Amino acid sequence: MPQYLVANYMPDDFDPSTVTEAMMEEIHALNRELIAAGVRKFACGISPPGSAKTLRSQPNGKVLVTDGPYTETKEHMGGFWILECADINEALAWAKKAAIVCDVAGEVRELLFFPAPEEATK
Repeated sequence: MPQYLVANYMPDDFDPSTVTEAMMEEIHALNRELIAAGVRKFACGISPPGSAKTLRSQPNGKVLVTDGPYTETKEHMGGFWILECADINEALAWAKKAAIVCDVAGEVRELLFFPAPEEATK
């Protein structure tokens, strides 16, 4: 069964103190619902973009590591779920609930799995 990334995006000026206990309970309730439905594989929040490190391959074969996220935007990923769903429509149905309880924009993408090199030659 396919797996999907359901990500939510926070404004860069997001103030965590604005998250109410009621909102946190709604998020916990959604997580309990996802678990009960058997679709949630993993979920977490992530640190703010200021703590990100970006890696860029260089022509000389080295890797440049810089502070901050890869893209400059007005929003950043705040957390995500990994869901195992029958199809994109089921993942979208769950993502809509997440957008409501988190009160933020989001994104859904199917995870692509490739065989390990030793499996690809079999």
